[in-house]
Amino acid sequence: MTRFAIVPESSRVWIEAESSVHPIHGESTGLQGYVDAATNDGHLDLSAPATFHVELPVEQLKSGNKLQDREMARRIEAKKYPVITGEAQDAQHLEGQTYRLRGNLTFHGVTQPVEGDVILSLDGDGSMVVSGQQVFDIREFDVKPPKILTLKVHPQVTVRVEVVAKASG
Repeated sequence: MTRFAIVPESSRVWIEAESSVHPIHGESTGLQGYVDAATNDGHLDLSAPATFHVELPVEQLKSGNKLQDREMARRIEAKKYPVITGEAQDAQHLEGQTYRLRGNLTFHGVTQPVEGDVILSLDGDGSMVVSGQQVFDIREFDVKPPKILTLKVHPQVTVRVEVVAKASG
């Protein structure tokens, strides 16, 4: 079993939402966490359980629009719930570099089960890259979609991640 530590400055999260006026884009670095996994010949060795743990400080998430960022921080109660946490303890190899992960996402103090497909690659230098995309309805996390003046944000949010992790010993 190897621990792969997430490299915060190399890992990214992108968030896309639609509104009544225009698309809303958010982006962040600063992901933290780890992957504990056995590997064999460039793939996860799933004969041993793999564990994924990812955290994103919500203060890192920015859209480039201070008004939108302030309203988002207020709406998701960023001071009360400063971290979004994702954990997966179940991985299934589908084909090639594609895996299905199952686990939980905790956002705004609410934990929901999640399942999604990711592309996972292992490099010979001891690094792992995991990328994927998932659509979430923020109402499932007890968050009301924001309204800013005439701007109404739709509740479905697309989250895309690219996690870079290095073997740590």
